[in-house]
Amino acid sequence: MDPDAPVLERRAQYDRDGYLVVRGVLDAGTMSSVNDHVDGLLARHPDRRGEDLGHDLVAGDQFWVDLVADARLLDLASEFVGSDLALFASHYICKPAGSGRPVLWHQDAGYWPLEPMEVVTLWLAVDPSTRENGCLRVVPGSHRHGVHPRRTRTDTESVFGDESDVSIDEDSVIDLELEPGDVEIHHPALLHSSGANRSAHRRCGLTIRYIPTSTRILTDRPPYPSAFHLRGEPGVNEYQPWPVG
Repeated sequence: MDPDAPVLERRAQYDRDGYLVVRGVLDAGTMSSVNDHVDGLLARHPDRRGEDLGHDLVAGDQFWVDLVADARLLDLASEFVGSDLALFASHYICKPAGSGRPVLWHQDAGYWPLEPMEVVTLWLAVDPSTRENGCLRVVPGSHRHGVHPRRTRTDTESVFGDESDVSIDEDSVIDLELEPGDVEIHHPALLHSSGANRSAHRRCGLTIRYIPTSTRILTDRPPYPSAFHLRGEPGVNEYQPWPVG
């Protein structure tokens, strides 16, 4: 979908299918800086796989926080969860060439300590995302059928180690091939996955989980490691201080 498409058109597709893709949200210059950021994270954290650059790294990283606070991303998120916005979590999933692990079929709502479950994910493509290197896969409309229990998988190596306990009709699956700067937006109950990276090229995407500031992050030790107030009224949560330098 074009970034200039009418808001009502975007919202109608989201409500019907549980996801949509908006092309060219961030420009090439910004994406070059994002790519440099990923390279820097990988260099600073050689003990972590590329799939594991998670939300615990956000609080001390000014570039990361500035990126998720980009007005172009916030404007999109506000179409789905309102104008008072906070960051709940963000995670780079960078699948190394030839060895990147799959993400099995799951629903984000099955993992998150949020009450109520009002949250939207923006998935920003950092690299070209293709079928060969493990692009996002979705089941349109699956967000309308509730949240399924999860089951552990020990027979295959994957990013999360478990999956939704539900049968997937492969004929209903849509592969979402994206270019750098494209954004996929999805509902917390949407069934989605991604395959292993079998290509000669890295596949990196940044997940950004935005919540309305009326959604409470349930944690025994606030503030949550990646909780940042981004726009509007601060609402019910405590937040991390903005990083400097």
